[in-house]
Amino acid sequence: MLKKELIKNGIIVSIILLIAIVFTYHIYYKFQNDRQVDFNSDSLNVVFRDKAGDKINITKVTPVTDSVGLSSNTHSIVIHNNLTVGVPYQIKILPDKEMVEEDACEEYQIPEENIRISVKVGKSDNEIYNLSDLKNGILLTETVDALGEETVTIRVWVNRDTSLVPGSIMHYHGMIQVIENEDIVAIK
Repeated sequence: MLKKELIKNGIIVSIILLIAIVFTYHIYYKFQNDRQVDFNSDSLNVVFRDKAGDKINITKVTPVTDSVGLSSNTHSIVIHNNLTVGVPYQIKILPDKEMVEEDACEEYQIPEENIRISVKVGKSDNEIYNLSDLKNGILLTETVDALGEETVTIRVWVNRDTSLVPGSIMHYHGMIQVIENEDIVAIK
């Protein structure tokens, strides 16, 4: 009798554990997939690892030093080359004109000279720029190796030396474009 009870309890515990593992697996991958936004071309796969995808938003003026800005939220992009030859690409940071128009907030946009941006490819050092210093919005020009993959990390913050009032309603709507051979790659 005791042996039957132990077998019955063991089966029940095993079923509960199996259900818990299956649900945990599905919940984890649902959230993981929600955070990844994929874009493709014939030669490149581009995955934005943020839920925001290719959008960059600064919601309020919070001036910080570069060292604090380098510890801010990241926009992580994985670029995978599907070809057996290297593929050149560019990453641009541009104003999100659609979002500005939708929000009717053009007069509340943080001027680009007050925005700092850092870019890091793989394990290289961070390079920091003022957004206004980027020519045509080009942040990075690189080539991803044949069948290779690169991870690009971008951070954006408001420069500490700004004259903008901290906490004001000034904000920024931008977007990240990945461009291959002068064609926009970042298309769903």
